[in-house]
Amino acid sequence: MLNILVAEDEPRISSFIQKGLSAHGFGVTVASNAAEAISRILSAEIDLLLLDLGLPDKDGHQVITEVRGQGATLPIIILTARDDIQDKVTGLEGGADDYMTKPFRFEELLARVRLRLRQSSMTLKTKSMGTAVEEQRLCAGNVELNLLTRRVQISGETIDLPAREFKLIETFLRHPNQVLSREQLLDRVWGYDYNPGSNIVDVYVGYLRKKIGGDFIETVRGMGYRLRS
Repeated sequence: MLNILVAEDEPRISSFIQKGLSAHGFGVTVASNAAEAISRILSAEIDLLLLDLGLPDKDGHQVITEVRGQGATLPIIILTARDDIQDKVTGLEGGADDYMTKPFRFEELLARVRLRLRQSSMTLKTKSMGTAVEEQRLCAGNVELNLLTRRVQISGETIDLPAREFKLIETFLRHPNQVLSREQLLDRVWGYDYNPGSNIVDVYVGYLRKKIGGDFIETVRGMGYRLRS
């Protein structure tokens, strides 16, 4: 039986979700605050987290940061009344896999839960068979990136990177010594087009240089950036 943790402080909503998912064969545990949710995730076999952002003791975004920082790879679906686009962006970039707003239809929630669990199961199966498409670690120079724990080490010292910076350094590490244009980086890291005049790539490269060393990512004038391996 797959186990789902519902981190929700509103009893009416958590009871509704628990009864619905239980009726479809899932094991369901409810945590009414962030501390309890984090403890259960790190100490129990939880296969998926349904997370409300407005928990009484800690914001849901902080919960995601904490459990991802400790190596938790379970799927996380944010289920919240917050419909602001910035909250959605923050949640997805911070490590959540999906985002739903209240009120919601249970049929849609069930479909998303099944989808995320299926994707997670396929990933684990691929890795257990030794045929993973992606290697666990990417290295160049004194930088090592662990794709499972989402940790970055610089000369053996672990540093935390926000989701977008992590994806950017991952992209560079997958293409060492290759010049990547700003357009390529936008496509591979952001996944959608920004204003052509935007300097978002340059800004994030600047963030990375401050954290991993200024000489590691080289500017190729008129072309883009290149990682020196």
